Amino acid sequence: MQIDAIEIRHYRLPLDPPFHAAWDPRPRTNHTVTLVRVCAGDYEGVGSGDAMLGFAGHEELFIGHDPFDIERHVQILDNLQFMYGRMWPLEVALWDLMGKISGLPLWKLLGGRQRTVPLYASCGERRPADARAESARRLKALGFPALKLRFHAPRLEDDLAVVRAVRDAVGDDMHILVDANQGWRMPWDVGPPWDFKTALWVADALAELGVYWLEEPLDRRDYRGLAELRRQAKVRIAGGEGNRDFSEQREYLHHDSLDVYQADVVWSTGVLRARQLAHEVQARGRIYSPHTWGDGLVLLANLHVCAAVSTAPFIEFPFDPPGWTPERRDFILPAPVVPDAGRPAQVTLSDAPGLGVTIDWSAIERWRCDRGTP
Repeated sequence: MQIDAIEIRHYRLPLDPPFHAAWDPRPRTNHTVTLVRVCAGDYEGVGSGDAMLGFAGHEELFIGHDPFDIERHVQILDNLQFMYGRMWPLEVALWDLMGKISGLPLWKLLGGRQRTVPLYASCGERRPADARAESARRLKALGFPALKLRFHAPRLEDDLAVVRAVRDAVGDDMHILVDANQGWRMPWDVGPPWDFKTALWVADALAELGVYWLEEPLDRRDYRGLAELRRQAKVRIAGGEGNRDFSEQREYLHHDSLDVYQADVVWSTGVLRARQLAHEVQARGRIYSPHTWGDGLVLLANLHVCAAVSTAPFIEFPFDPPGWTPERRDFILPAPVVPDAGRPAQVTLSDAPGLGVTIDWSAIERWRCDRGTP
């Protein structure tokens, strides 16, 4: 069997009211998704993620080839993303296609360690201390063992006040994770990242509050600074979610920069290299718990990889109602990805082949648009 066609489509869901992402100074009035569709005979595989900028005109590098020749495909995608945008949505689509052809779910195709994935609730908006404390109580009542809070207040003391309020609200039997969002910036955000002393001061303050990890406290390329921070801090240091080149993940490993490696399958490594990274990270006694923000297919790609190889205590589940709900996040799917009924701290992946979903193209046609950037 060979690849017959590759198609890129874009979809945009209006968000009213807007979603106020903590890492973005601009309120988000829409949720834009790019889908990559790969066809081989009667089978199709689908992936999603970045807008695949620069891919048009390169379809012939894959059409006519065996979809299972994944080492070759990954090498070409790496070549393309050096020249253009991030190309890993196509690799996800190829794995989905391989699963559909073979009749195996991706988690089993990749190793089949387990089908269940433990979750933590990942909040996305900054809220006042009392409001965030109340939402934390609700998340604890739903069974989540951990939640992630976002920093980005003009005053660090205000961010720390939120953490204190949440700790008081949930007690000591729920883990708190903190994302400083200092590793990268939106194109229109020209603010400087924290310096080392600021990051260490925050890490010490969070350790006193029993925080489980501090995410992206320094620029993503400050490998030595992160390593020194990890050496001095009493809290775990996490990062690497969006580094584009696999060599950057190796730099983290070389310098021993992180306790928690968060390379997103769709945004950073692709599937094949995600499995490789997870093995290397865990062999060193570190945690592999990837970033999963995006849409439902992005989440599923990361969950399948984690089910196959990760030993992390929990994996990110983007969930911060009412601003960010499974229905908004997963609007391209026939049904949103939700925690297991009666067991909300986990998702059990099915035996359905590939990523386990089939896109209803006619149902999402009303949200189709002409480009994958805002």
